[in-house]
Amino acid sequence: MALENRLKEYRARLGINQADMGKLAGVSRQTISLIERGDYSPSVTLALKLAKICRVTVEDIFIYAEDEEDE
Repeated sequence: MALENRLKEYRARLGINQADMGKLAGVSRQTISLIERGDYSPSVTLALKLAKICRVTVEDIFIYAEDEEDE
C-alpha cells in the first residue's frame, strides 16, 4: 500500500513555500515536507484542509496505490 501525493505540485501552483502552506494548514513546515516526500500520511482532517487550501479535492492531491499483493 502506498499513498502518493501531488501536494508539492499544487503548492507550487499557489506560489507558496512549505512554511506558508504549513501556516495555512496549522502545521509545521516540516510536516508539509514529510507529506510531500511521502514519509508521513496526513490525518483525514489535515488532508481535507490541504485540499481546501489548494482548491481541489483530496483525491486530486492524494493517490492511493495498492500493491499487487493487496488486490
